[in-house]
Amino acid sequence: MKNRVFIFDTTLRDGEQVPGCQLNTVEKLEVAKLLEDLRVDIIEAGFPISSPGDFKSVVEISKAVKNPVICALTRARREDIDAAVESLKFAKRKRIHTGIGSSDMHIKYKFNSTREKVLDLGVDAVRYAKKFIEDIEFYAEDAGRADNAFLAQMVEEVIKAGATVINIPDTTGYCLPWEFGAKIKYLFENVKNIDKAIISVHCHNDLGMATANSLSGVLNGAKQVEVTINGIGERAGNTSLEEVVMAIRTHKDIPVDTNINTKKIHEASRLVSRLMRMPVQPNKAIVGRNAFAHSSGIHQDGVLKKRDNYEIINPQDVGIASSSIILTARSGRAALKHKLEKLGYELAAQQLNQVYQQFLVLADKKKEINQEDLRLLMGEKQSNNSVKLLLLEVVCGSPLTPMASVKLMFKGKEYTASATGNGPVDAAFSAINKIVKKTVSLEEYLVQAITRGSDDMGKVHIQLSHKGDIYYGFGADTDIVVASAKAYLDGLQKIL
Repeated sequence: MKNRVFIFDTTLRDGEQVPGCQLNTVEKLEVAKLLEDLRVDIIEAGFPISSPGDFKSVVEISKAVKNPVICALTRARREDIDAAVESLKFAKRKRIHTGIGSSDMHIKYKFNSTREKVLDLGVDAVRYAKKFIEDIEFYAEDAGRADNAFLAQMVEEVIKAGATVINIPDTTGYCLPWEFGAKIKYLFENVKNIDKAIISVHCHNDLGMATANSLSGVLNGAKQVEVTINGIGERAGNTSLEEVVMAIRTHKDIPVDTNINTKKIHEASRLVSRLMRMPVQPNKAIVGRNAFAHSSGIHQDGVLKKRDNYEIINPQDVGIASSSIILTARSGRAALKHKLEKLGYELAAQQLNQVYQQFLVLADKKKEINQEDLRLLMGEKQSNNSVKLLLLEVVCGSPLTPMASVKLMFKGKEYTASATGNGPVDAAFSAINKIVKKTVSLEEYLVQAITRGSDDMGKVHIQLSHKGDIYYGFGADTDIVVASAKAYLDGLQKIL
């Protein structure tokens, strides 16, 4: 039986420190409840003394979440610890996470202090916190750049003072995997009482090493990994939950496992992306929209023969319905045949060759081929389900309720509809839905500037889901609401 590694999720604390991504209490509760469904072991709910809003969020999460340990961050200050204790009073299982810098860089230039004074502050913080709560985690900030001998001394002293978990952070993402692993190994070999605490790793991604460093720490004895959904966090981000969990789950020779319900990973990724308004990069491991998409003919042929040829993870294991075969000019006959068969066309080899040549000509022009394009290639008439934007008017502002009116050409006729929403874009989408009458879920909404100046052209990318399938839409215009409506209709057109 594999040993257990604890997953400490800090999406709501370290992840929420990203500029522009702050969540209100209601949004934090939504994320916390999904983290509980994901079966994370510890939720770092916030930094209570930092603001009244953060204090309130820790209180409310403590009330609402029962299974994970609820953790509150503090500095090595008694007033911080008092605030954390008060915020955790409703938590069924509670932890205080306190600490101080351990590198000479931080000791000299951040605290303007000495090793001896910093060590005393750390020990005092642990002893004080221990008076109120049994489970105390100590972070030795910037441990990645700390002198190993002093770090070992600090770890030994705070364990003596009552720390139950020791966090070894690579705060600046400086370490390389073999260096970080060696640091963890050094601590196990040189801290006499290390068996009395759990060693945790908290790695940042400044050099793209966060996941590798965390795994190296685990392989050298760490029993807790500190992570965020989608790898969000300060600067280049934190260790990604999905990457660590799936790396461990995929490599059967790694002698540890987690308790994570991996089928909730995709849902958690989308929720955090939406609430924090941080789009997930398309090629992001595990949760990016291209993580299980194949457009190269060689890859498509291999995946269609046996998924394992090009996928080391079953997409259903992370909550994604299936892989995607995307038809482009790089696709081969196998993918084209597969898509045509799904539409009910059975072609002999010679027929397929003829259609494939026509397909390539069209794919060079359109970049991506959809079902309607395939039907036209096979000689079917243009569908009467085509939809086109004829007019869009929006009213918005404060304290007005956003409202949109649209006129569409749909199935050869003109239709008009109006709707309200939580913003002009939402109102426009709602008005369109009244006409098209399709139940879709907006999975991703991304706005990009593609020109500069006062006549800036904006491009909108939209991802829609319908009956388990994913559809993409694109639109561009100098008016971003118009671009959004065009993108939405482009995605709907593919569904229709």
